[in-house]
Amino acid sequence: MITADQALVGRDALLAATGHHPYTRHTLWRDRAARGWRRDGAVGWLLPPEQGPAGGALGPAGPALEVFAGLVADGTLHAGQWLHLPRASAGEVAARFTVARLDEWDFRWTTTAPPEQAGQERVVRLAEADHPALDALIEQSFPTTTSRPGDPRIVDWYGIRDGDRLVACGADRSRGDIGFLAGLTVAPDRRGRGLGAALTAGMTRALLGRYDHVALGVYTDNVGATRLYHRLGYTGCEPRTSIHLG
Repeated sequence: MITADQALVGRDALLAATGHHPYTRHTLWRDRAARGWRRDGAVGWLLPPEQGPAGGALGPAGPALEVFAGLVADGTLHAGQWLHLPRASAGEVAARFTVARLDEWDFRWTTTAPPEQAGQERVVRLAEADHPALDALIEQSFPTTTSRPGDPRIVDWYGIRDGDRLVACGADRSRGDIGFLAGLTVAPDRRGRGLGAALTAGMTRALLGRYDHVALGVYTDNVGATRLYHRLGYTGCEPRTSIHLG
């Protein structure tokens, strides 16, 4: 049971409660059920299982943690599910949840095309025939990513080739009404040559043709990537703490 100041039913109500924040616009799919609440300035929601994370929130971390801890205690949420919550310390989280994994990351977004980058014209949309090359590149350069060929969340793949070889790739994992970049990676022996900037700039420009915001996620300890994304215009930032319930 959720003890809340206000119950919120449906995507439109949740968008209004969060001021149509880009993170809410990304997280809440169109034409999918969502229910949520407002409590002490925090707005949170629960999502159907097929939408990935079990729930999320914006606003002060304390009230969000308390509500979701109550949902774990009453059996609404359970081990194995993910929550994407406002930034909270490991101690605050551990005091309320059994945690299998905790990630700190930033949801970043832009509304403007990035500055021109050398090589951005080499970014091309990939096809199903490129999936073996994508698999090989990802396994070599980013084996921990959850963005893989065949993932139903992925709309398109983009990449950069050096001759016949795929040397950089990224996934368009847009949903809701926000463009979203994921799984960006460059072959280890091609790093330091500006390919990451070219890939990000090319993909961002492509998605801005269809969306008014384009976003991505970056772990807080990836200082180099954060610096690059900021330089390319990803100056909007919402700090997140993700909890894999144990």
